[in-house]
Amino acid sequence: MVINKDLLQLRKKIAEKRPEFVRQESWRYKRLATNWRRPKGKDNKMRKQVSGVPQLVKVGYKGPRISRGLHPSGYHDILIYNTNDLTKIDPKKDAVRIAHTVGNKKRIDIVAEATNLKFKILNPGKIDKKEIAEKIEAKGKKKVEAKGKKKVEAKGKKKVEAKGKNLGKRVSKS
Repeated sequence: MVINKDLLQLRKKIAEKRPEFVRQESWRYKRLATNWRRPKGKDNKMRKQVSGVPQLVKVGYKGPRISRGLHPSGYHDILIYNTNDLTKIDPKKDAVRIAHTVGNKKRIDIVAEATNLKFKILNPGKIDKKEIAEKIEAKGKKKVEAKGKKKVEAKGKKKVEAKGKNLGKRVSKS
């Protein structure tokens, strides 16, 4: 599913007008790659921007600000290191990219939590769907057990408080 189609189309339209920026004389020598390097020579025609020579990279060729940083799917690419980071982002406009420093154990937790919260995951890795399903089921069981324990603890606290009120009173002799 692609979101922000209009922003992606705008970015593509502006990118079509942008020239190919090539390294000076890369067309002349095979040993020079075409990737951009800024010309620095004293009498360099490309640096002086003489007509008939390829364009220099300039800030005016930037894409539109609102579409910068968008993934080709239209989502904003957000880097995630742990499950707590998932609470800070919106699943309707943000996609999850798990950091490369995250290990497999934590990655499984993040993927399980993200699928549960319906996030788009850009790099889930090679994780079995069975492991994710088991994690989601285990978390569901823990929540149910935790609610049951809280209710029992709350009842126990009420009984202890009631007994404590009676014990703490002093009877005056008059």
